[in-house]
Amino acid sequence: MKIAMANDHAGTKLKYEIKKYLEEQGHEVKDFGTYDEEAADLSDYVYPASLAVAKGECDRGIFVDGVGYGSALIANKINGNYAVVCQDPFCARLSREHTDSNILCIGGKIIGSAIAMEIVKVWLTTDPLTAEKYRRRVEKVKEINDKHCVPVK
Repeated sequence: MKIAMANDHAGTKLKYEIKKYLEEQGHEVKDFGTYDEEAADLSDYVYPASLAVAKGECDRGIFVDGVGYGSALIANKINGNYAVVCQDPFCARLSREHTDSNILCIGGKIIGSAIAMEIVKVWLTTDPLTAEKYRRRVEKVKEINDKHCVPVK
């Protein structure tokens, strides 16, 4: 799987830990930065990474900032992105099973690396539920997205 990664200064250290794990698992990682802990504007990195997911250049995205919500807000402004913030493995599993999320956002100031790694593992290996009620709900969200968000060119 090809995974877009992005972060701000608060997520640099955790991003590198996650990136190493992903590459060890055989995933291809496209790192959009930032690459150090100097103060950085999150949107400068998350926006291009989000576009890569929306355009299909990357299969999924994993973004790390201070609390995760900034990344999710940016990513969810783009048609076709379904970004979630997860702070535990249970939420990671549900975010894939119930919503078929394609971008995971993690707060580097909120959770430690051990729990973050478990979240990533669960999120990457969980498939969406196929029961009619879940498919119907995901389709309704996609219809809202398509109605109100301009497709990425």
